[in-house]
Amino acid sequence: MTNGPTTPKPGAPRPLCADESLGARKPTQASFAVSSARRPTRLPSPIAGLLSRIYVAEINRRNRAFDRGRNVSALDRPVISVGNLSAGGTGKTPAVRTLCTWLLEAGLKPCIAMRGYKPGPHGSDEQLEYERTLPGVPVIAHPNRAAALDRFLASPRGAGTDCVVLDDGFQHRRLARHLDIVLIDASRSPFEDAPLPLGFLREPPGSLGRAQAVIVTHAELVQPVAVVELIARIKEINPAITPAVCSHEWSELCIRDIDGSIRCEHVHWMRGKRALAVCAIGNPQGFFAAATCALAREPVGTIQLADHAPFSKAQIARIQRAIRRFNAEIVLVTIKDDVKLARNASLDVPVVAPHLVLGFQDGQANLRDLVLSAARGAVP
Repeated sequence: MTNGPTTPKPGAPRPLCADESLGARKPTQASFAVSSARRPTRLPSPIAGLLSRIYVAEINRRNRAFDRGRNVSALDRPVISVGNLSAGGTGKTPAVRTLCTWLLEAGLKPCIAMRGYKPGPHGSDEQLEYERTLPGVPVIAHPNRAAALDRFLASPRGAGTDCVVLDDGFQHRRLARHLDIVLIDASRSPFEDAPLPLGFLREPPGSLGRAQAVIVTHAELVQPVAVVELIARIKEINPAITPAVCSHEWSELCIRDIDGSIRCEHVHWMRGKRALAVCAIGNPQGFFAAATCALAREPVGTIQLADHAPFSKAQIARIQRAIRRFNAEIVLVTIKDDVKLARNASLDVPVVAPHLVLGFQDGQANLRDLVLSAARGAVP
């Protein structure tokens, strides 16, 4: 918890800031230097660098085996993978939701397959979010996704499923796929990062060579020229890749009042309110920036918990203390966090969860055509 409001990185979703002159600052490119303050480990740089080289060697060995088809199983339905190169949030959940919406609109019946990271008694946070925002779409969460999908697709419920969307599937190569889509956060260029544990990369940028599409997310956090340069570098690795560019935008608010009732409001509802912003996501920069823009002021306080934090009793007590300390009128959280918070506690003020959508600036039509073609069994 901070002693006062923290200043997010410049920029926020353009549709909000452009409306009624909220006075947002002009976005600037966010730098991503691999310094000791930003590394995922406290190990000294020489040791982290050595471990990083060993990690890359093992990743390359595994990828060569997968390229030869070793230990790769195929389903009898098309599989579309959505993944990333780096640890932390790049927007996979709203991207999967967007793809499923396109598939449903086209008359297809997708299911979502995921590992289910740190599941609680009711499932993982992403699983609960999908079940809330995509009612009727089956969500299969299991560490062994191939085996779990085999069982589901052979069941009466799975018989009607005609395609699979694989959440966080780029590194999960044990399952064959018709389409690989990789998300890259524009504010965290993989070309300015390093592999784990020296940096945050799960794979080197060269792995983009096996992807068919890339979505550059969080375009609202950087200058347009930075997006152009990023796509140009991606194209140097994979000239045939289909690029798309999007910003993260809030379309509406889901408000859970003190009495437990739920209602929806326009994003402008919270303008000017004293908000405590709380999140437990991999990359909170965009969330805090969007909060500042939508509120037309900075949050009165922020709490940044570890990614996938369970919202334990101690963490909820910390939030309650912050509400009183900052005299907050609302607590602002992501939907992913609200699905856990709603089960664990009732706070002293309303909890507001914005619905996050991808606002495509370029490449949406081409990407949608690629997704629908793959879902119908065509290999790009």
